[in-house]
Amino acid sequence: MRIVIAGGHGQIALRLERLLAARGEEAAGIVRRAEQAGDLRAAGAEPIVCDLESASVEEVATLLEGADAAVFAAGAGPGSGAERKFTVDRDAAILFADAAERAGVRRFVVVSSMGADPEHRGDDVFDAYLRAKGEADAYVRAHKSLEWTILRPGALTDDAGKGLVRLEAHTGRGPVPRDDVAAVLAELLDTPATAGLTLELISGSTPVSVAVKSVAGN
Repeated sequence: MRIVIAGGHGQIALRLERLLAARGEEAAGIVRRAEQAGDLRAAGAEPIVCDLESASVEEVATLLEGADAAVFAAGAGPGSGAERKFTVDRDAAILFADAAERAGVRRFVVVSSMGADPEHRGDDVFDAYLRAKGEADAYVRAHKSLEWTILRPGALTDDAGKGLVRLEAHTGRGPVPRDDVAAVLAELLDTPATAGLTLELISGSTPVSVAVKSVAGN
């Protein structure tokens, strides 16, 4: 499989790229700055330099041609203001979904956030983030041509992954290591029967592969 990851230099994306490379998949990561390319190559991924805040749908569709799956893992990141929550976490996700559709890439996985809701109220930056993520998720779910899965992790940590998770439509709040988020993403890409599901993820007691098979109905 060739998998193109938006936000390819993010902490979860780099972990996912290493996992994909280790199992012989062809991973490519879209990054905003050329100086980030070396980190992707070290992770075993092909770097693609493109600014999703300024690119057109046609430009991104060209980057996605020939891919078997697309993963949206981009984010404005900590320290960014409310405006960039919408230009990156919402608008770039919408652009990426439209580009995937245009390129004929059906499998589409989104790294969202627990609590994402287009109707979320509040004036803080994090409130804007949850609205932006919620609006992006709603847009992706409306794409009939995409075989989408939306993953909503709980509070992200840098603890070593244990490979034990709770993955359900509703899990309740809780932490989850980025290692385990990446492992679940890799498993979701291998499990097309999870298309059409919005899933919450926290640490738990179920091995990743078993948890994904369970939500897929296997």
